[in-house]
Amino acid sequence: MEHCHPLLVGFLVSFIALTATTPVGPSDSSNCRPPKDDADLRYWLENMVWHHRFTHEEVSAATGLTVDAVTAALQRFNITPDTKPQRPANAPLLVLPYPGGRHPRIGFLDGAVHPQRETKISVFTPWDATSYVVVDVPEAIWSNLGLTYLAHTHVPTIWTQQNVELPPLEWNRRPDGTLDIARHLPNGIAFGTKIVPTTAGVRMELWLTNGTSQRLTDLRVQNCVLLKGVAGFAQQTNDNKLFSQPYAACRSADGKRWIITAWTHCHRVWGNPSCPCFHSDPQFPDCAPGETQRLRGWLSFYEGTDVAAEFRRIEQRERLSAD
Repeated sequence: MEHCHPLLVGFLVSFIALTATTPVGPSDSSNCRPPKDDADLRYWLENMVWHHRFTHEEVSAATGLTVDAVTAALQRFNITPDTKPQRPANAPLLVLPYPGGRHPRIGFLDGAVHPQRETKISVFTPWDATSYVVVDVPEAIWSNLGLTYLAHTHVPTIWTQQNVELPPLEWNRRPDGTLDIARHLPNGIAFGTKIVPTTAGVRMELWLTNGTSQRLTDLRVQNCVLLKGVAGFAQQTNDNKLFSQPYAACRSADGKRWIITAWTHCHRVWGNPSCPCFHSDPQFPDCAPGETQRLRGWLSFYEGTDVAAEFRRIEQRERLSAD
């Protein structure tokens, strides 16, 4: 990520008509995303305060604004947890871009330095409007070329080995609640994600286009469901998880609720108790020059005790094992 330039931060502080001298928040400011205008500032403040319940310090870390500037902007827009509008009872699941500023992991933080927000969405649970999972999609893409993309800093990619820095991106937010994004890599590979919320769950799609002159193989993808933000699910263990390829699921501490994910062309289901997180990781079919390959994914919530029956119900509708 590019460092937030002091002049840009200063412009935004002036923009909200406040002279502030308190320092930027506690997180590394090199990962912040300054709002581009007033409408963008308001959107992210609503996202962070109404839904993610960020502190002023976390908002500061996400935006690069000082804490005093954040406080003034929230007052100007009248954004507090109490002013959040009520959602219709029959609305689709709430899915929002994850704003950054708060690390989505509890542990193994050295394995995800500077997590990029443009791969991450928050899916809020139907039983608790303050609880959400963060889905990192994609967290990583491998190919026969090596580690072709990584959504944070950890191990070298083919780009860091060449001292190439990929530009930051943002999700496209559509009026119907759909999110989508596309990234074009320097070697001609392009990939993207589409997120479609429904009342039953969240449909996800990954696509990859081979713009190189050589066939791409071993196109393994890592998609991560992070549990830090979900009350009752954040125990650092795999004992609360069930893996039945392509389905991976996590059970609440009281045993009455589940979070479920699955992907077509799944090659591995697993969990990392340190984060904590769980995965249904797919693999694109080999991709010839000029071709585009696609994967379909799913995430949903279930209240009950027969999760195997819920897998079957999802399978009948989504056919995630069929591809």
